[in-house]
Amino acid sequence: MKCYVCAKEGKDSDAVAACVACGMGTCMKHTIRREVDVWEGGYPLPSRKLPKKMPRMLCPDCNAAYGEGK
Repeated sequence: MKCYVCAKEGKDSDAVAACVACGMGTCMKHTIRREVDVWEGGYPLPSRKLPKKMPRMLCPDCNAAYGEGK
């Protein structure tokens, strides 16, 4: 798999991750590692936030969208 962002820029870079939100392949330069909260509980609402965070790999576009929710 190749990095989608690099391909749009006319470059050829191998992807090292896939965005957890949209599935876009990204290279080391375009992969954003984000620590997100983990919630425990059932539907319809989580009951409590767990003390540890979980790492997630995001593309630049999904990382920007995720940041808008704060």
